[in-house]
Amino acid sequence: MNDWILHVDLDQFLAAVEKRRRPELRDVPVIVGGSGDPTQSRQVVTCASYEARAFGVHAGMPLRAALRKCPTAVFLAQDSPAYEAASAEIVEVLRTFPVQLEVWGWDESFLGATTAEPEELAHSIRGALTTQLGLSCSVGIGDNKLTAKMATGFAKPAGVYKLTAANWMTTMADRRTDALWGIGRRTAGRLSELGIGTVAELAHTNPDVLAEAFGPTTGPWLWLMGRGIGDTQITTVPRDPRSLSRSHTFAEDLTDPDRVRAEVAALAEYVTAQVVELQRSVARVAVTVRTASFYTRTKIMKLPAPTVDAAVVAAAALQVLERFELTRPVRLLGVRCELVVEGVA
Repeated sequence: MNDWILHVDLDQFLAAVEKRRRPELRDVPVIVGGSGDPTQSRQVVTCASYEARAFGVHAGMPLRAALRKCPTAVFLAQDSPAYEAASAEIVEVLRTFPVQLEVWGWDESFLGATTAEPEELAHSIRGALTTQLGLSCSVGIGDNKLTAKMATGFAKPAGVYKLTAANWMTTMADRRTDALWGIGRRTAGRLSELGIGTVAELAHTNPDVLAEAFGPTTGPWLWLMGRGIGDTQITTVPRDPRSLSRSHTFAEDLTDPDRVRAEVAALAEYVTAQVVELQRSVARVAVTVRTASFYTRTKIMKLPAPTVDAAVVAAAALQVLERFELTRPVRLLGVRCELVVEGVA
């Protein structure tokens, strides 16, 4: 018997939920995003079914561009309550297995299991979700969260893959560093400047060199990632959020200062209501402004005292907004409330 980490990732989750409740869409390209109207500006793809992806559609693409690439697709508005309900169903099924469960979002979870047959467990989980819920998933098996998460990428779609220390280098050595979970383009670019382009090169770099370039925490962490070493702890207790936020991209840029202030106040009140539902308090308020040129800045202030008063939070957000020089049309506004964390000032 060995300890394993399994990563369960639902395939094309949002599109799959839509296909499940609309059987006529089973083999049709489906694109979920925004209001579902691809003729409207500033709306992006949240999820594309595999049929739509075959046309080059991907998450983050403007809906208008997706329409050009796949004019036969069915475009649907994002329906968060439906996805939350489906996610709850998935969790209930996963809890029937002898595993420790750490939920990461609507469509993915890490599972800790002690078993001699991890592949058999993974296939059982896949079968249960398909049979009971009509949803497909991929399962990555690893000896830590990093390898399990990476394994899922090789398992997709609708498969099982095991990636451990035994086959890490044979599988990952020649891949670019940004193939690793947690390394983005910017970090990969900085690694490239050091002559580190592949996972193997990262793994064989002196950790001191990485620490000097990225700091005493991030540097060694990157070195461990290159060797396929990651977290093995499963947290079964849901994490308390440290912040809540809300943002809005406007169909037309805002040029009226009064309208900008009104929108910020409304966002602040909305987020505060969420905070109250969680029975938490607001400690800091941040405001994000993105102009028509896509220049984005965030400014933050600490409140004199924690509060759940929407009027106080809105007033603080407007005070933060005054620190911006709003000389250009505003494309996006956002408000983030950082919450009081026990033991943290």
